[in-house]
Amino acid sequence: MIFEPTRISGAFLIKPQPARDARGYFARTFCVEEFTAHGLDPRIVQSSLSFNEQRGTLRGMHYQPAPHGENKLVSCTRGSIYDVIVDLRRGSPTYLQWLSFTLTASSLDGLFIPAGCAHGFITLEDDCLVRYDISAFYQPQHARGVRYDDPSFAIDWPFPPAVISPRDLAFPPYGEG
Repeated sequence: MIFEPTRISGAFLIKPQPARDARGYFARTFCVEEFTAHGLDPRIVQSSLSFNEQRGTLRGMHYQPAPHGENKLVSCTRGSIYDVIVDLRRGSPTYLQWLSFTLTASSLDGLFIPAGCAHGFITLEDDCLVRYDISAFYQPQHARGVRYDDPSFAIDWPFPPAVISPRDLAFPPYGEG
């Protein structure tokens, strides 16, 4: 695996290195030793899947505040998504900055998102499946979010969402939640 650091401290684009032969390929997407060697917490306590039927489905921007923060390893296992993280860690040199990545099933890339960053995505095609490996248990009473279109971040989404949950639309502007 290749660990590419991003502009946001602690966030990495992780690129598996497939071993190909006549059968197809085999690729590692996670290794405790390699994550630890790159200073990443390798703990995974739950894995989740998100299936999204329609292109333009937006999920986000979600996070859990400390002490319930979650590191996430996100990958797209079917289709493609425009994946976004926003640094909400006060004191971070990239506080309130955002980054985006196109994650596809064909690239196999994963995005490691450190605790303290909000995460969301919009599907770029129909029938997308997204996998999350998460370092902390989901605690609904601590689940938080910020608006995907909050001017504090000015995220440049590729197009307006076609599907978004009422919950995600109801998130307050940053600083008011």
